[in-house]
Amino acid sequence: MKFTRLNIPDVILIEPKVFEDSRGFFYESYREDVFAQNGIPEKFVQDNHSKSQKGTLRGLHYQIEPRAQGKLVRVVKGEVFDVAVDIRRGSKTFGQYVGQILSEENKQMMYVPPGFSHGFLVLKDGTEFVYKCSNFYSASHERGILWNDPSIGIAWPKLDCDYIFSQKDQRCPTLKDVLR
Repeated sequence: MKFTRLNIPDVILIEPKVFEDSRGFFYESYREDVFAQNGIPEKFVQDNHSKSQKGTLRGLHYQIEPRAQGKLVRVVKGEVFDVAVDIRRGSKTFGQYVGQILSEENKQMMYVPPGFSHGFLVLKDGTEFVYKCSNFYSASHERGILWNDPSIGIAWPKLDCDYIFSQKDQRCPTLKDVLR
């Protein structure tokens, strides 16, 4: 596996070694010892799997302490534009984001550590998104930041369809409002 630190060094892109032949392919999507050796010490306790149509935008979600979550995200079918926003107060990269195309073709994964808000835009119909979490879901600790917060300035891809949101995600505050 290849581990690449992105513009925000705590966010890591993982490219598995894929073995392909006439039968199909095989790769290790997670191996605790290799991940720990490459700066991902998380113990993952929950797996989530979603399926979405093109244009669905989920996020920007996070959980507050003591239930903050690190996430290991990947696409098993389709394609997304995946985003992690640094919301760690006092961080050199506070309020900045990294975005990456994750797809069934490139088989790349992204590690999003605790202290980051996370979201993704679905680029193909029937996309299936799978992620591991380092802490259990807790509704009372769940928070969100508005997907188009101008202070963050995420360059979401333009699509030939409208974006689709949950009502909850449309009502999220801006990062500035979260800080108050």
